[in-house]
Amino acid sequence: MNEGTGAAFAARRVVRFDHWLDPAFDRLVSCARGLVLSTCAMEGSDEAAWAQLAAAHVYQISAAKDELPRRWFADAALVARCPALLAVSSTGSGCDTIDIEACTRAGVVVMNQSGGNADSVAEMTLGLMLSVFRRISESDRLLRTHRGFSREDLMGHELRGRTLGLVGVGQAGRRVAALGHAFGMRVLGCDPALSDTEMAARGAEAVSFDALLHRSDVVSLHCPRNAQTLGMMGAASFAAMRPGAVFISTARGGIHDEAALENALASSHLAGAGLDVWEQEPPPRDHPLLSRDSVVATFHTAGVTHEARRNNAELAARQVVALLTEGRRPERLVNPEVWPRAARRIAAALALPAATAT
Repeated sequence: MNEGTGAAFAARRVVRFDHWLDPAFDRLVSCARGLVLSTCAMEGSDEAAWAQLAAAHVYQISAAKDELPRRWFADAALVARCPALLAVSSTGSGCDTIDIEACTRAGVVVMNQSGGNADSVAEMTLGLMLSVFRRISESDRLLRTHRGFSREDLMGHELRGRTLGLVGVGQAGRRVAALGHAFGMRVLGCDPALSDTEMAARGAEAVSFDALLHRSDVVSLHCPRNAQTLGMMGAASFAAMRPGAVFISTARGGIHDEAALENALASSHLAGAGLDVWEQEPPPRDHPLLSRDSVVATFHTAGVTHEARRNNAELAARQVVALLTEGRRPERLVNPEVWPRAARRIAAALALPAATAT
């Protein structure tokens, strides 16, 4: 990719596809001086979309892997066709639609909106726990379709006094820790990015992954999907959990093995699960996990609230505007190792002094 193409770009171009995005993004980007926003049809003219992408400085991309056609993923092939590209900006905290390594090799910044939906994700996590332990969804279904059962047939358990294990104690995880404490739970945490001191500051007792599995009544995932975490919760991990424990995930599909989880539930080793994320989204209607009363299933909506979507849109727009008008280093830079090279490319493309892009 050419690092010295500054004079070629007068307008500063932002391109996105026509997936749903809170209007705050378009409003803030369109109002910024010198920025041009283009919206392409995902299923429209590919030729027109490629023409827009080829001239784009920032590609605002959906974080939902099953809602964006794969040809529009920010992979090595797309990056190679977009010589002007300075940054790819995810709509959320996830980067499932972005090849981070390919972007880094090309000197392209990757930005996410980490923390923008943390409150929503944390609330959903506690909602899933409560629904599994108190059998809320099961009670709702029975009350709508059956009679002749007693209240004791739907007797559940309290959260108070139980041990909550958080795999990942970032923005959402730390909020779940606070909510867990509010419900009288003991909170353990496992996160290789955090020291024991920082873990304690976030409300969790630092333990190893193995210890967390052995000691927790609830294991809740709040880690990214990457090469280290893909398939992390497989048959061995579920077997290592306490008998009668509950598994919760609002992270990403693929981190847990769905077949292994089904086996752990079928054997009654685990008592239940709350699942917001799936390998295929939505999962097929005949998915075995959807047939279990002990599984509470949602459609990757933990972070999908009006407030969270607006927060993420505003965060994304502000990062894009700051990058393209000032050459400012993004606050939520996913690939920080790219920055020295990217800063030079940004300064050249935007005709900024090299020292400005810091």
